[in-house]
Amino acid sequence: MTAEKEITKVIVISSDKVLPVDAAMKIYESEFPVTVKETCFGLIVTGPESDVLQMTEEIRQLDKNHIFVKDRGFPAGDERRCRAVRGGGPRPGFHFLREEVRMLPAIGAALDELETKGPVREKKNEKSRLKVSELERIIESQLAR
Repeated sequence: MTAEKEITKVIVISSDKVLPVDAAMKIYESEFPVTVKETCFGLIVTGPESDVLQMTEEIRQLDKNHIFVKDRGFPAGDERRCRAVRGGGPRPGFHFLREEVRMLPAIGAALDELETKGPVREKKNEKSRLKVSELERIIESQLAR
């Protein structure tokens, strides 16, 4: 039997209700066989694919509109990305992630509004015939200028 593929996910927390430490504690208490690294944005989680997917969904349910999950190509501490090995400085992708994180409060608020009010229905413009008298009025008002 082959070992299950390992994956890494970034859990970005943009919530007033849940802190990264709360999410980390939930993972530690769950006894999932995953590696967790706390970051300034949230968590990096590496482990067997099925465990990581199940665990990230449980974390999202703590505040589903304000906790976001994205794939990460490398596990935490991987020498190809580790700042300590590369000589310091921000890791590749850090600046893009920082910009994404700035947008999350607005995205979360929009998801909250969508959840409470439902989807916005566009009003369709109904075709109607223009009365001759209305057309004459429009023309006269334009000529009077």
